[in-house]
Amino acid sequence: MLAAILIFALASFPQAFSQEVGEIGGERSIEAESGHELQVHCSRERSRAAWKVIDEYLMPFVEQERYQIPSKCRLHPSNDLFRDQEQHKINYDFNQWQCGYCKKSFRAEKYLDQHFDNRHFDRLNVTDGKCLADLCGALHCDHVMDSRSVKKTRCNLAATAKNRHLCESLADRCFPLNLSPSAARLHELFLRQFCDAVTCSGKKKIFPKGGKKSVSVFYLAISILSLMLLPLFYLIVYLHQRYLLFS
Repeated sequence: MLAAILIFALASFPQAFSQEVGEIGGERSIEAESGHELQVHCSRERSRAAWKVIDEYLMPFVEQERYQIPSKCRLHPSNDLFRDQEQHKINYDFNQWQCGYCKKSFRAEKYLDQHFDNRHFDRLNVTDGKCLADLCGALHCDHVMDSRSVKKTRCNLAATAKNRHLCESLADRCFPLNLSPSAARLHELFLRQFCDAVTCSGKKKIFPKGGKKSVSVFYLAISILSLMLLPLFYLIVYLHQRYLLFS
């Protein structure tokens, strides 16, 4: 009996040890954590970049038109594989991230991503979600990604033509011309904002219509300085008028 227990313990030790090391190193795949044959072949980083492009360079115009993107459109949030997980990221500081599911803290976003893969894989939208990274060729994801993670290659004419077709199909599906005047305007904007620059010539500007207005540091500094100098200005005016009165 004792010998059987000892043999069982020795047989179980390598498996338990490998699981523990994998958890610490953050290298376990989704299948190892779940015990199921679940595989996700989709770049989280590029999906995040694609959503950033949509949020900054498309959604302001969609909101301005008060237009509802159809659920069948691949730009719709429900079609993002990682959307629920991304919405459960809490960023307190540059090096302070927290999981919105279990409140565990991390020093960097990449460790939180590994935590999601290992512990909250069940939050992936594997039923309806599609890989948003597949749209990067049409959305110019490289433009908003860290330049160090982007490999510059020679423009491929065949790939560019495929991405141009993808971009135009997104415009047709997400903003049908015959749906409404708002949809027609957004269809035209999408072609100008994204599709025109899908070319090897490099002559067309990416996101020519602009995006969300971000407050620059210079503008912020000028505003603060103006608020500080405003009382001084009124004081000078008051003293000047007082001087004229007594003169």
